[in-house]
Amino acid sequence: MKYQAQLSTAAREREAALPNNLWVQCPYCEQANYRAVLGKEQICPHCGYGFRISARRRVALLTTRFTPWASEILPKDPLHFPGYADKVLQQQPDEAVLTGLAQIGDQQVALGIMDPTFMMGSLGSATGERLTQLFERATEQQLPVIVITASGGARMQEGIHSLMQMAKISQAVARHDAAGLLYISVLTDPTMGGVTASFAMQGDVIMAEPHSMIGFAGRRVIEQTIQQQLPAHFQRAETVLKNGFIDQIVPRTELASRLQALLKLHRG
Repeated sequence: MKYQAQLSTAAREREAALPNNLWVQCPYCEQANYRAVLGKEQICPHCGYGFRISARRRVALLTTRFTPWASEILPKDPLHFPGYADKVLQQQPDEAVLTGLAQIGDQQVALGIMDPTFMMGSLGSATGERLTQLFERATEQQLPVIVITASGGARMQEGIHSLMQMAKISQAVARHDAAGLLYISVLTDPTMGGVTASFAMQGDVIMAEPHSMIGFAGRRVIEQTIQQQLPAHFQRAETVLKNGFIDQIVPRTELASRLQALLKLHRG
């Protein structure tokens, strides 16, 4: 009995010494993965789904040089929504989008990357202002724009201020387009709500990562409204592509090379 107690204690000590989160379940195929096998791109080896990653990690994956823009524009609390100011102060990073001047291969671009680690990439007034300035500066400097989206939609804590960003960014996109400049939109999991209903779907070329959730209203809302059960892969990138709303699906490992090719083609 004494030996068994010692063995049990030793086993508990070894278990306590193990790091947390060694295994992670893919939200698409539901397979369990040893975290190390996901690689730096964080891709499920079973189905190719790209796990949600921060904007900073995407910068490291895509660019050889990056200079942030508009980092001084921070969230405000226009409606004095209970608890919102404290929640924002606790978040890292400091906003739901990172924008700046980037080098992708030998191509210089204006790059915006939405960050799902900040309030699920929700579209607030500061997010909208950063993206608007991204397109405005790109128009002034005659640069192509790439925006990588990851968002649950408009930020409810800012109410109408959040919804107004859809029109504001769209106007900046239109001016950039009128100048004959290229805009590439890359949709990642998830791209939903007001982001989908505005600038995410306004690109000259619209790409998506495999199995990304893309749509406006959520599945349960639609099912309750139409009183019908939706197909299993409704709102997944593959279904959206099949119905003509996006141009191509690009695995995360191929995204940098595909973007370089499109930028070179446009530059002529």
